[in-house]
Amino acid sequence: MAYQTYPTAPAPAPGTEQTRTRTRILPGFGLRGPKREKHVLNPEDLGAMAFPVGDDGVVIGVDPQQQPAVLGLFRPTAYDLVLVGGVWTAQIIALRAAATGARIAVETARPQLWAPMAQAAGGGQPCVTVHQVGRLGPQGASVASPVLVVRDLGARPPRSRLSAAPWQTTLTLLPYLGPNAARVLNAADLVGLQRISPQEAELVGRVLSLGDQDVASLPTLGEDITLWATRMRRQYVRTVAGQAETQVLGAPRRMD
Repeated sequence: MAYQTYPTAPAPAPGTEQTRTRTRILPGFGLRGPKREKHVLNPEDLGAMAFPVGDDGVVIGVDPQQQPAVLGLFRPTAYDLVLVGGVWTAQIIALRAAATGARIAVETARPQLWAPMAQAAGGGQPCVTVHQVGRLGPQGASVASPVLVVRDLGARPPRSRLSAAPWQTTLTLLPYLGPNAARVLNAADLVGLQRISPQEAELVGRVLSLGDQDVASLPTLGEDITLWATRMRRQYVRTVAGQAETQVLGAPRRMD
């Protein structure tokens, strides 16, 4: 509640009765509420104020400290992700996004890999749809109905026909880096890297300004490890599938 006081008369001379004031409620802040004692927190108690997860989004695994790794997928602006990796990791992300209430639209040249997941997701509700290449139309994303568009179109994906839209995130899956990899990586807001060859690691290192240690580690990553990177931040994440996810998708795998 916010208040402002105004003097009713000019300031009195020293030694006279204190100035009387009247309280005026600022417009838009409502009526004056009940008076309560202020809540005071000592400086030494500030460390106890914490939240278990530092961001909102989709839990995509755990970090090296075994803390939840949360990916904020949906934003009021268009958001582009690139995952150089396997279908298994992309499907885990899609399933968990669907569990938050998002709609998933998959444009793929490999419908046989996506159809079982789409059928199992949502308990029979059409929250995951699979589309042929070039047949994906406008999705009508909104804050109440965000959309994750997954483009599984090989190492040389054509440009998307969909216009960028708020609350619509695009995840482009690359099995490996093709000739136009630099263009695709440069256009991404976030890049996920699973195990790649030493030559690919050198290319990614130059595009994303990775350190020598990260470049050396990329060819040795495990099946369930992904390095998520921008030009400013790096985060290794181990994706741990739940029992229901394992029943649908099987064990973690880099290649399909």
